[in-house]
Amino acid sequence: MQQRQQNRANRSQNITLPAPVGGLNVRDSLDFMEAADAIVMDNYIPGETKVYLRRGFARYAAIGSPVETLAAYDTPAIKRLIAVAGGKAWNISSKDEVLPYENVQFTANVCQTVQYKDRLFFLNGSDMPKVFYVSEDRQDVFEDWSFTSENENFLPQKLIAAKVSKERLWFVEKGSLRVWYPAEAGNIAGELQVFDLSAVAKSGGQLMAVANWTQDGGQGIDDLTVFITSKGECLVYAGSNPNNASDWVLKGSYMMSKPIGYKCTLQYQGDVIIISEDGYIPLSKALPLDKANASQVAFSDKIRGLVLERTQDNKSKEGWQGLIYGRGGYAIFNVPVAQQFEQHVININTGAWCRFTNIRSFCWVIFEDRAYFGSDEAVFLFDEGYSDAGVHILGEVKQAFSDLGSPNLKKIQMLNPRTKSSMRYSLVIYTDMDFAEQSVDYRENIGSSGMTKWNVAPWSSLANQIGTKWATLKGKIRSQWIANSATGFKASVVFKTKTRGNLIEWFDTGIRYEQGSGIF
Repeated sequence: MQQRQQNRANRSQNITLPAPVGGLNVRDSLDFMEAADAIVMDNYIPGETKVYLRRGFARYAAIGSPVETLAAYDTPAIKRLIAVAGGKAWNISSKDEVLPYENVQFTANVCQTVQYKDRLFFLNGSDMPKVFYVSEDRQDVFEDWSFTSENENFLPQKLIAAKVSKERLWFVEKGSLRVWYPAEAGNIAGELQVFDLSAVAKSGGQLMAVANWTQDGGQGIDDLTVFITSKGECLVYAGSNPNNASDWVLKGSYMMSKPIGYKCTLQYQGDVIIISEDGYIPLSKALPLDKANASQVAFSDKIRGLVLERTQDNKSKEGWQGLIYGRGGYAIFNVPVAQQFEQHVININTGAWCRFTNIRSFCWVIFEDRAYFGSDEAVFLFDEGYSDAGVHILGEVKQAFSDLGSPNLKKIQMLNPRTKSSMRYSLVIYTDMDFAEQSVDYRENIGSSGMTKWNVAPWSSLANQIGTKWATLKGKIRSQWIANSATGFKASVVFKTKTRGNLIEWFDTGIRYEQGSGIF
């Protein structure tokens, strides 16, 4: 009997899936999400050609009380880093000499700050506003400010926020639509006058912030002063002198989503980003002015679902704040969540988002190009080292589901993540199939103990068969196939790390799968 010849050709196919440089996507449905996006991206930052683990933080200065305000005093000759905690102001410019300023008391530690010329103002809506400066004989001076007013409605203790616009300081009065400003532009002390917005604010509420909006990208005649109310009404004024009707004109009143907190504005490249209940939105995208430029920063449409979830239950909590961290190439939005905090982070070059977790930060500041945050009993230096003050950094990425170039049923046999690290680390990687979600916890995950090389021990003998743990080659890109067993039409690569000693970079993942008939 003639034996029938069988086609024993290899039916496996290989495909390379780039790492999710598109960043976190909490907007699109799982079925239509781009393969370059991620459903989860915690503590990994999307770059242009790779994603990489964020660095950690280190204890900088011990205070002993929750640090709820950090401020940087910056002049060409003198720089100071100041913390407010425990009802006191602290000089923490040097981590080796942390000293409180004498005779300075705060009844509320959450302050808004602004520096104008060589004066740094502190306002909290409860205390007499404070001012800090360094005298001509190089002595630090921290005292009550020197502004006064003959207006009978003036209560300086109610001033809670400030901004500089058109060479004037503007002070927001808590619980009202009044803003106070110096009678003469450029003044850092003296007489204050009031500008009452209640006659033009159509929606009522209270004033939350003042912003300087530069439409031409620099300081010029196109600069506008924007007053933002708690109802989301933006009152836009052109001109520089509220005392002169010909030099102070209301350009319009526009509605946007409601702002969150008194630190709801972030200045960047002439635009103003508003932290609102609907996301992080540039004024240039929210206000329909004819001369408004396209924003230089992608706003948070891609993570709108996450922002809405956070603002629903946490918008009244302290801690909302945004800052540009130029050294890292991203912007950080601090978000209170229940009793913890998370940070929504955007790559300012690509507009891709991610999330930082396990950073308990009440406030942030940039001082001499470094980022610092205040926590329960100390100030921490961020982007320092590869651990969170000695604790592991947990990284997790769940890539968008992909059909891997074929709509057919397929069995994924092996994965090959191409990564690079500064030293040995361990990895858990596997695939979720067809929108299912597995939960694979970390096991022994540090160093090389407990690892098993491929083909040394039977795969079925491992306690966790859908995850694997392996060590990279120090300083080199590691390429190694790892067994995987999953069947379905669409796959999501789940990439999890736990380390306290690595800068990990993930470039792409090779995937080997078999498709078509005969799988079962």
